Amino acid sequence: MQVEARLEPVIVRRKITVKEYDQMYEAGIFQPDERLELINGEIVKMPPMNAPHMSYVIRLSRFFTEKLSRRAIVATQLPIVIDNDSEPEPDISILHWRKDDYFSGKPTAREVYLLIEVASASLVYDREVKLPLYARARIPEVWILKVQDQQLEVYRHPKDGSYAEQRLLQPSDKIAPLAFPDIEITLSDIFIMPDT
Repeated sequence: MQVEARLEPVIVRRKITVKEYDQMYEAGIFQPDERLELINGEIVKMPPMNAPHMSYVIRLSRFFTEKLSRRAIVATQLPIVIDNDSEPEPDISILHWRKDDYFSGKPTAREVYLLIEVASASLVYDREVKLPLYARARIPEVWILKVQDQQLEVYRHPKDGSYAEQRLLQPSDKIAPLAFPDIEITLSDIFIMPDT
């Protein structure tokens, strides 16, 4: 008796490019309030922000805007073109100063001084998916602010797809961004106590 060979269907994921993703936005395919990112050619739906997450984004953007003035642009939850198939939207981006405020085009990885991700529900995703993406794009410095633990993970000096320097800071610690060593932050001034 001859056994009939059955071919299993080959499933191929069709990844999209940044250009296609932007065209989809312009065509109105997505809802205006959808929180989406393009990561490695796939559209990722982000969870809604809770109040603590939103509060830290506001606090950090205000701090950097006041301190940096016209030395850099502080952007909140705006796209950064990493490569042909990734356009994440970090919580805070400290970007090279441009007089046109990026009217002529979205910022790219080479125009980033520092990215900050506020991690409440997204810690694993920020650390395991986005951080390696940032390292491969040679973003010089990334901070992950851990809301529940009130800690700051600092990643600096990208090398071979990861970061050569990794530090975990507590509220009593101080830090200055690599690009702006004169702007020192005492983390206790950033972290929000429950009764404040």
